Amino acid sequence: MSLNVQNKVTADIHLEITNLLNMEAYYLDNRKYKEWLELLADTITYRMPLRETVEGVGVSNIAEDSAFFEETKTSLRTRVNRLYTKSAWVENPSTRQRHFITNIYVEATADPDEYKVRSYFLFMRSRASTSDIEQMFGERHDIIRKIDNEWKICSRTIYPDQSVITTMNMSMFL
Repeated sequence: MSLNVQNKVTADIHLEITNLLNMEAYYLDNRKYKEWLELLADTITYRMPLRETVEGVGVSNIAEDSAFFEETKTSLRTRVNRLYTKSAWVENPSTRQRHFITNIYVEATADPDEYKVRSYFLFMRSRASTSDIEQMFGERHDIIRKIDNEWKICSRTIYPDQSVITTMNMSMFL
């Protein structure tokens, strides 16, 4: 990363992108999934590769050739539309969920309207009247671009810190 490119990230740009990610968390926490879809570019790639337990220092523990999910806007829209039907039994009763987004780092690219964004997430969810709380945490790598004067998430890769996912299902959006 050259310092010249890094200097293009102004405080205003950082704040706008942070606000986008906070708005996204609000939409997801409040089950405003159709509004959430509007934050995504039509060409989005949305994936979560597997994390493996490997031995050795400096060895990648991300399995780039397999993923928990690898989605497009069309497949995400299908999942969202299903949540508004009676056949979404996994969300009946609705879960109570929170997305905590921190450590947002914005890096300029050669395109002045596009930024690489890294953030940490903590996702917590409870269901019905059980005392069980599910959680997932890790890092997200996004490409965020200004399209028609609006910020859009064009790409998201989610790297969970857990190699064994303990949630009951993967119906959440991260």
